[in-house]
Amino acid sequence: MPEPDFPPTRAAGRGRGWYRGDCHVHSVYSDGELTPEQLAAGARAAGLDFLATTEHNASEAHGAWGRHAGDDLLVILGEEVTTRTGHWLALGIGAGQVVGWDYGVREETLQRHLDEVHSAGGLCVAAHPHAPYASGTFMYPYQGLDAVEVWNGPWSSDVPWQADNETALAEWGRALAADIHGGRWRPAVGNSDTHLDGQIGVAHTVVLAEELSTDAILTGIRAGRSWIAESAAVELSLTVSAGSHSAGIGERLATGGEPAVARADVRGVPSGIVSFHTVQGKVHRAPLPDTGEGTVQWHTDAEESAFIRVEVRHPEGHMAALSNPIILT
Repeated sequence: MPEPDFPPTRAAGRGRGWYRGDCHVHSVYSDGELTPEQLAAGARAAGLDFLATTEHNASEAHGAWGRHAGDDLLVILGEEVTTRTGHWLALGIGAGQVVGWDYGVREETLQRHLDEVHSAGGLCVAAHPHAPYASGTFMYPYQGLDAVEVWNGPWSSDVPWQADNETALAEWGRALAADIHGGRWRPAVGNSDTHLDGQIGVAHTVVLAEELSTDAILTGIRAGRSWIAESAAVELSLTVSAGSHSAGIGERLATGGEPAVARADVRGVPSGIVSFHTVQGKVHRAPLPDTGEGTVQWHTDAEESAFIRVEVRHPEGHMAALSNPIILT
């Protein structure tokens, strides 16, 4: 049996920047049809900078990824913890670590396993919370989890087991105001849940990180310094300014009582629709030109808007990109 070849936890020469990655990927080591080599090639072709290996309840794949990682592709070690009443992603766990999975919501043991991942420096993400199959629907409260996978695979699909992304997003969006007010909100992430060829990167999360390393990527996700894209062809930037101060996605902006201007810059969504969302729901929408490139602005203040996030949809309604919020105080 070959010696395990674990991937490095840092890609050399990659400093602060926005990095694209898919943190929910399966290979032949569980129920996927692709080898790690094929997945790595697919990730590079999709324009990704990182991915996470997340086989179901197993870690054998961890030692197969070293030869496929590189300075252009960070591989994060993880697991899809497939419990009887919901799945969750354990990201950034130790090499060969397996997180316990044989339990359900009635056993009240989830927190112990979340603590185990956090003790290893990892991140815990509720996976496809509204997947319509046995054990797929996430029945646990989100308390203790770091993020929620609101976008899993293609936004809308005729496949009967495809996760209900609209419901997951609506649930997360409704809770956002209360969570921010309570001081602990959970960022949204998007992943492909790849099992077959051509799926990787649809969707993926774009993270602002200090470097391309496991710790830095997980720190960016945990802080909500991220947005979700359907492909690398889509670009999104969201900023809010008040007076001489401004903030980006996942940050707080102290407005000092001054009016605020939210600005979204978008590329890659021809004839798309940009919408701004706050504690009051959808508050503003505007079309993009046929070129798919444009800027949309909206004026508000901290009293009216505790946060601002943005969605970009195709004309038929399918999501092209969505952001985590900027918080106004």
